[in-house]
Amino acid sequence: MKKNNFYPEIRSTTVCGVLKDGKAALAADGQVSLNNTVMKHSAKKVRKVYNDKIMVGFAGATADAFTLLQRFEEKLESHNGNLYRASIELAKDWRTDRYLRKLEAMLIAMDNNKILLISGTGDVIEPDDNIITIGSGGMYALSAARAMMKHSNLSAKEIAGEALKIASEICIYTNDHIVVEELQ
Repeated sequence: MKKNNFYPEIRSTTVCGVLKDGKAALAADGQVSLNNTVMKHSAKKVRKVYNDKIMVGFAGATADAFTLLQRFEEKLESHNGNLYRASIELAKDWRTDRYLRKLEAMLIAMDNNKILLISGTGDVIEPDDNIITIGSGGMYALSAARAMMKHSNLSAKEIAGEALKIASEICIYTNDHIVVEELQ
């Protein structure tokens, strides 16, 4: 996040998405921090959208994330729930629209077949290993999820939840108030 003279830097969130055996799971912690102060313990940063067929998780400035979430839902509606097309259209708007360009957030969007990272630089990234993370503890959760995917028989939901728990033990901007959503 950009730091400026008017607003303190906001750090919050770890989000982890996992696809395994035809099931999608998305987990996020609940901590919102302002500088070195925890402002909230139980924020909900994952949502089911488009008739509960798609999940979205976000990291970054909360108002910015909700603005992007609303735009993403509009794209899903206009593209009949096509996750890939809606993601590309959001990324294009995000990069080219003067207002959206200033938003400081990232999104993970997924269904039972595809998991995508959508960023304000116009990126729509589909990971090779069906695991994606964002946020301050993202790299810790990614490492943990990759190890569990490779060396266990845990479900997508179990991997996402445990990866967040591990990240919460390492990252000071991630807590153990974990919400895990799953698509069947």
